[in-house]
Amino acid sequence: MPAGDAAAAGPGADPVPAAQPAPEAARIVFGERLPLAQAYARLLTGPGVERGLIGPRESGRIWERHLLNCAALAPLLPSGARVVDVGSGAGLPGLALAIRRPDLYVDLVESLRRRTDFLTEVVDDLGLGAQIRVVRGRVEDATVVDTLGSADWVTARAVAPLDRLVAWCLPLLRPGGSLLALKGERAAQELTQHAAAVRRHGGVHTRVVRCPVVADATAAAIGDGEAADGISVVIVQRGVRSGRDGRGTR
Repeated sequence: MPAGDAAAAGPGADPVPAAQPAPEAARIVFGERLPLAQAYARLLTGPGVERGLIGPRESGRIWERHLLNCAALAPLLPSGARVVDVGSGAGLPGLALAIRRPDLYVDLVESLRRRTDFLTEVVDDLGLGAQIRVVRGRVEDATVVDTLGSADWVTARAVAPLDRLVAWCLPLLRPGGSLLALKGERAAQELTQHAAAVRRHGGVHTRVVRCPVVADATAAAIGDGEAADGISVVIVQRGVRSGRDGRGTR
């Protein structure tokens, strides 16, 4: 979902911060694809703000709060993975992942035309059409599910509470596939709160990991030593068998 679905500041509002230059962490994370990440950052903080996809005050923290945190998911994904990014908004985390990892194939799913128009323009501007597909629609709709097919991985950031998220996202996964839900510091509490709903919709093998931004280390399980900088991710696997209602089971 958008990082702050707000229109650009109007008369009398505080000045909008300028976009940050790429920090050293971005050079490490994106490597030779840093120019693509920089171009995406400019589109987010320019047209993205003007068109209400990014809150105007997010420009000053576009790297640390958005691009780097989203790209931090990359170590969880195997080589050549196909990823469905649900509620992609301005392309977070899907576009950031695709920029960091040219081996990934990513579907950006959004229901609003103004967002899919922006995403299509960004994909074209960055020359990522062979790697990214933009799909307009709601994941609850059967036609969208048919279009997407079964994925190994689904990502979601700031879309919905976990109980609703598993209801929407687990049907998009093949049995054994996993949802990666980017959450805040209360990720473990949310997983506990919605554990019954996760099981009801066929989720198994749940856990929370903390993905560091600059990772020579891999993602660490919460409780086993969190990274100083990074993002918490709830991982929910879809059961490997299906019951009569189509939900995954153990």
